[in-house]
Amino acid sequence: MIEVQLLAVQTIGEVLAGANLNEVLRNIWQSNPRLTPQQRGAIQDIAYGTLRHYGQLDAILLKLLNKPAQDKSLHYLLAIALYQLCYSKAPAHAIVDHAVSSSRKITRNPAVTGLINAVLRNFIRQRTSLLDQIRMNEVARYSYPQWWIDKLRQQYPQDYQTILLAGNEHPAMIVRVNSSRIPVSHYQDMLETQGIHSEWLWDNALQLAKPVAVEKLPGFTEGLVTVQDAGAQFAAPLLDVKTGMRVLDACAAPGGKSTHLAELTENIELTVLDKHQDRLARLTENFSRLKITDYQLTCGDATDPAQWWDGRLYDRILADVPCSASGVVNRHPDIKWLRRPGDIASFAQVQTTILNALWPLLQRGGNLLYVTCSVFSEENNQIAEKFLSTHQDASRLPCVYQEIGDGQLLPGSHHDGFFYALFRKN
Repeated sequence: MIEVQLLAVQTIGEVLAGANLNEVLRNIWQSNPRLTPQQRGAIQDIAYGTLRHYGQLDAILLKLLNKPAQDKSLHYLLAIALYQLCYSKAPAHAIVDHAVSSSRKITRNPAVTGLINAVLRNFIRQRTSLLDQIRMNEVARYSYPQWWIDKLRQQYPQDYQTILLAGNEHPAMIVRVNSSRIPVSHYQDMLETQGIHSEWLWDNALQLAKPVAVEKLPGFTEGLVTVQDAGAQFAAPLLDVKTGMRVLDACAAPGGKSTHLAELTENIELTVLDKHQDRLARLTENFSRLKITDYQLTCGDATDPAQWWDGRLYDRILADVPCSASGVVNRHPDIKWLRRPGDIASFAQVQTTILNALWPLLQRGGNLLYVTCSVFSEENNQIAEKFLSTHQDASRLPCVYQEIGDGQLLPGSHHDGFFYALFRKN
């Protein structure tokens, strides 16, 4: 358990210093090949949970400590122990003992072990009072930076609290059934025979009652099913691809939406583009597992088609653009602490550049679907309105799914937060 805690401390420290959580964990697995699956799972759970609730945990520590711990590793160790005391079922005395033992590995100062013990036991005694006190602080209550809370309150005065709380929930596990290979109802029966209960949401989306390892999904390796959020599953059908069309997925990795396009419509000329060579390998793996071979893989930057475009126009373009990812913080809790207010304007500039660069590649009468996994209007409706005002040959088509409404899908129990704008070239 001590090794698990110390590696979780390392993970939290690197993330809060600016590193991506998934990349940190990937490096830790590579550096510690002897970790068991159970240990990896424990480290991941502690890291995700601590980051999900870090605003609350940090506020508690400010109440309990006379001054911040000089060694940040000790601060993160205390935050992890508080997370476990608040949200795990482990006995309190075991959590305290493990934290004290772990502190000895961080520093040889014998006074530190006493401090760790005193702080955690003080929290146990004053837990109710402390939790009441910090609720006056919005960063502590919601576990988001204040600028993020303020922005959502301004843009969604009726819904901002619901959005914030949804981002702190454990994400549901949603799968997309490959209906070209098996009917959704038949696959649901296959799940039931394995004791995996599911709920049909819409189209090919099933929500599992409890998450399972992908290797336990029947037919996963054979390509019968893909893990994909239900909100993301709107993209392919919204693009309305027909047989024989030339289609571009301009920011394709890791390939969930590209493979969905290929599953829904046979005999399309599909170009799958991404500017990161290493991410193209993941794309290839996903297409291979799903037994999809009819596509063209291209490494290129969507902002500069001159590098890679062959001059032939597309009938459909999917632009799932880089964004703040503010709609998927339940799956990526590090995003809350990595983003800065100025990042939103930077993303908006890139998004505008991509849209302007891709529009000339579209046939007249063709459709371009603009997608983000953001809830901030600067990346969504404001981009769409600006695009329409500067392109007289563009019109916006309505989304056919009532769940999306005006294009903004807010995070909920069945899906993450997404934005969709479907443009027709007149």
